Amino acid sequence: MSELSDDQKRDFEAAAFRRLVAHLRERGDVQNIDLMNLAGFCRNCLSNWYREAAEASGTELSKEASREIVYGMPYAEWQARHQTEASDDKKAAFEKNRPKDH
Repeated sequence: MSELSDDQKRDFEAAAFRRLVAHLRERGDVQNIDLMNLAGFCRNCLSNWYREAAEASGTELSKEASREIVYGMPYAEWQARHQTEASDDKKAAFEKNRPKDH
């Protein structure tokens, strides 16, 4: 395989990110706690990473704005449409495996 240029890598990474975000938007049935318990990250993590990248390049972005980019709607609206109460088992698993920054 030939070496990819930095521009190609960036473009492909951006395309993969957009596809991941689109997939998560389509799967409103998948709760953030499920993602956290299985993979150690969730939609909120993605929005935080997005905001951190923006700020690292000198662009201020609010928490609410970065969440809307990832969720495709205001976070409160997503919660009202899709979020369900987590079971005690899911909450216990989250507490056991919670990343230190959550």
